[in-house]
Amino acid sequence: MFLTKVCISLVIGLAALAAVACAGEQPSAEPNQPASGPLNVVATVSPITSIVENIGGTRITLQGVVPEGVNSHTFEPAPAVAVVLSGADLIFLNGLFLEEPTLEMAKANLKPGASIVSLGEQTITRDQWQFDFSFPEQDGHPNPHLWPDPILTLRYAEIVRDNLVARDPANADYYRANYDAFAGRIATLDEAIKTIVPTIPAENRKLLTYHDSWAYFADRYGLTVIGAVQPSDFSEPSARDVADLITQIKEEGIPAVFGSEVFPSDVMKTIAAESGAKYIDELSDDDLPGGPGDPDHSYLGLEVANLRIMVPALGGDASALDNVDISPVFDGASNAVYPQ
Repeated sequence: MFLTKVCISLVIGLAALAAVACAGEQPSAEPNQPASGPLNVVATVSPITSIVENIGGTRITLQGVVPEGVNSHTFEPAPAVAVVLSGADLIFLNGLFLEEPTLEMAKANLKPGASIVSLGEQTITRDQWQFDFSFPEQDGHPNPHLWPDPILTLRYAEIVRDNLVARDPANADYYRANYDAFAGRIATLDEAIKTIVPTIPAENRKLLTYHDSWAYFADRYGLTVIGAVQPSDFSEPSARDVADLITQIKEEGIPAVFGSEVFPSDVMKTIAAESGAKYIDELSDDDLPGGPGDPDHSYLGLEVANLRIMVPALGGDASALDNVDISPVFDGASNAVYPQ
């Protein structure tokens, strides 16, 4: 539950800035298919962009705005992002306080008739919010990482489908068919996870990560998140916190602790070295595998890649993931843009 990422700055000329319209309040969502051309859709973090891409396929124009490999919690969108947002018919965010600066910019630049869709708030109720060291209850901001739980992700996809159908009824059957295909992939993934988690020795079904992205996943599939290293203010943990984690890992015999390949942590290295656990710095919260256009550069690819790392490190067998198709569910080449 401790995240650190690098903010990427985009540059734009004054002429482009002049085109940005300030809309103030968000208008109500009404079906409003553009007079010509596909729906112009914007999404935030790359897993959400991938979910939208799978449902919208080739019938929408899709632009992600949070670059892969940055801290989505602290990302401050540059003025160029305002131009992108001002042209959108639909804007999909995770919500649950994940992308607040982007949300404020979206509200300020929303064109008439456009809509902002916050997926998290429509997926879980307030009494289902999870809090932890990185997201303490006293701050009032829950852990927003719903998408590692594929069943919650399927709800995201359902919301995306319904909004695309409402905006673009001419392509309703296409969006529904893509959703049905995606739901089939999610069902296969869910069954695979139900198969591989029990192969982990019961005493090893515990997660210590740098930043806790696995709270909802762990709750569904029977793992326990024993802690995370990054405090809620994204600083380094105290010496006392580190010592307590080392003691806990030793006492519980946890074989591996997990960091991020994008955000190396000397603290995690110290915890692993002092506790005797293996340190694996290859998990990813929202940076998709491969590059745009690669078959594994997808939400499903991200899930499978993380689980292929996590499960064997804890003593389990991840081979059931071989049955999961991670490629796009639609035919044709997508025009989705994933900023890098």
